[in-house]
Amino acid sequence: MTLRDRFSDSLKSAMKAKDAPRLSTLRMITARLKDLDIAARPKGIERIPDDEIVSMLRNMVKSRAEAAALYLQGGRGELAAKEDAEIVVIEEFLPAPMDEAALVRAVADAVAETGAASMKDMGKVMGALKATHGADLDLGRANALVKARLSA
Repeated sequence: MTLRDRFSDSLKSAMKAKDAPRLSTLRMITARLKDLDIAARPKGIERIPDDEIVSMLRNMVKSRAEAAALYLQGGRGELAAKEDAEIVVIEEFLPAPMDEAALVRAVADAVAETGAASMKDMGKVMGALKATHGADLDLGRANALVKARLSA
């Protein structure tokens, strides 16, 4: 089942259950997805692939986490709680994150595969990681590990 199918099924379930907060978040996800599909059309892409959808979802989680932190700093706990609830719904559609040991192994394999020796080779390593692990990879975490590995 594709992510698009899962969004659709979850949207229908939320409508039937009259779960307004969940429904709102799912509609927001589908609207963002539609925007990205429209933006990709000039490139000849009718519908963006699942790996780009996963990237979109990760960006949505990141922006909501940042907003929640700002709301908490500003004393707006109820708005922070709303952002956190949206994060929970969005994360349901993300693949399970790679554990730390697997990520370290993947970075080591990519460095060895590309023959990377310095920070100049970071792009090669990140490209190899993306090609090998695709949507399963959290690029933020991988980026930090690659930097540490190539700086040493």
